Amino acid sequence: MKPTLPPPLAFLALLTLGIIWGASILLSKHVASTGHNGLGLTFWQMALGTVVLSGIGWLRKDPLPMNPKAFQFYLIVAVIGTLIPNSFSYTVAAHLPAGLIAIGIATVPMFSLLIALAIRSEKLQSSRLMGILLGGTAMVLLLGPDAALPDASMAIWVAIALIAPFCYGAEGNYLAQATPPKMTAFNALRGSSIVGVVVSAPVILATDTWVSLDLPWTSVEWGLLLNSALHIITYGAYIWLVSRTGAVFASQVAYLVTLSAIFLGILIFNESHHILVWLALALMLTGLALVQPKGSESKATK
Repeated sequence: MKPTLPPPLAFLALLTLGIIWGASILLSKHVASTGHNGLGLTFWQMALGTVVLSGIGWLRKDPLPMNPKAFQFYLIVAVIGTLIPNSFSYTVAAHLPAGLIAIGIATVPMFSLLIALAIRSEKLQSSRLMGILLGGTAMVLLLGPDAALPDASMAIWVAIALIAPFCYGAEGNYLAQATPPKMTAFNALRGSSIVGVVVSAPVILATDTWVSLDLPWTSVEWGLLLNSALHIITYGAYIWLVSRTGAVFASQVAYLVTLSAIFLGILIFNESHHILVWLALALMLTGLALVQPKGSESKATK
């Protein structure tokens, strides 16, 4: 597609989006610091998103498709795109530095490619295979017997943190293959939020994982509200950036999300990382560059 933003504005928009998206990782860490269950926190994130998106839809007079195929689509997107990954993300955020979480998020394109290869929607290329191998090497540096984690017990949480990017990779492939005709990104997010709330509520009540938002609110509740708003803003901004600059340019936000989360973690939480962690980051970013599709239809990271 032909870009409609001047290069300076396009780069500024990309940088701003990457920093905000990276900051949301730190915000998730703060919200999860109280020990609240990840599923309960995800419920409120989807509930608050439902209210905002439904209000916007009402103002736009944009009807939400609710036929059986659309409902199935919303359900799958809600489960693999939000409920499972966000629940695990909130859980691991209480146990890992923001920098390690950010490195894990950078594996989304690699999982997406592996799944695409498995379902034969993509063909393997030597450069992209090298990218996967570099990403795998980075994870070995973080999880192996000589890993330089601040605490050896973190290894299991790093492994669990990979559940979220795997789900995002699966979601990306599902969206590419099964998005109903005329389904807009706005309605996909709105419909999956609504269905996600309806589906998760009874599960939360049955498993006693409810998170109360009773007054007075602390920084945790306000942080959850802000994180929910950032989820909507970053998703909408990413879609807008794709429409103005193309998918290939916009997908580079993955680098900025990872880097901004790492350096914000250093500045705000005073995190520090072993040299092997920095080496893992370099390998991951190099691998990320290699797995990116070269055509104009590159898939986005979450």
